[in-house]
Amino acid sequence: MGSEPGGSQVRGADARSAMGRPRDTGRGLAILEATLSLLSEVGYEQLSIEAVAGRSGSAKTTIYRRYRDKAALVAAAVEHRARAAPPEPASDDLRENLLSLASWLARQIAEQEIGLLGALFAGMRSDARLAEEMRRILRRDEAAMTDEPLRKAIRNGDQLAPGAAALFAEIAPAVIVHRIVIVGEPCDEPFVAHLVDDILLPLLRSR
Repeated sequence: MGSEPGGSQVRGADARSAMGRPRDTGRGLAILEATLSLLSEVGYEQLSIEAVAGRSGSAKTTIYRRYRDKAALVAAAVEHRARAAPPEPASDDLRENLLSLASWLARQIAEQEIGLLGALFAGMRSDARLAEEMRRILRRDEAAMTDEPLRKAIRNGDQLAPGAAALFAEIAPAVIVHRIVIVGEPCDEPFVAHLVDDILLPLLRSR
């Protein structure tokens, strides 16, 4: 019987610890969401850890324990937002796989807030640390998009240009952003087919 109070205390501590984890997870998500909303509203230069702490209901020390600096915080928020995975190549035909991939990429870009994209681009020009973090994310995402479709094409006998993956990553997002942001038109099926048939395939298959 003498051991019961101590056992109750241990169980109570375990329960408090277990109960604390969901709150911590919620706080982490609140920090990332606050970062994204403030980034869209005020831009990267004016974004501050203090403002993120205030909007998320967190202490500055909590944020600094998780992220070494503002660039790391923003990069984590961007990674949190971009969770969708590119489609697996469902065909042995390179064109079909590129159509699926370009359509997916167009949807991902169209769903981004213009203010957020602008803030990130401006921040990358002014902060080398942010540029480093964002390029790391972009390189990872580019590899996830292109590695398997292009490897499958090579296995199936397609003769691809040197650096085909880099060509896709350089051209496809730029054309889609131009279409959505500059021209102000949607990347519908006819446009995606134009992008694949008239731009990507001739470049990727050139020698």
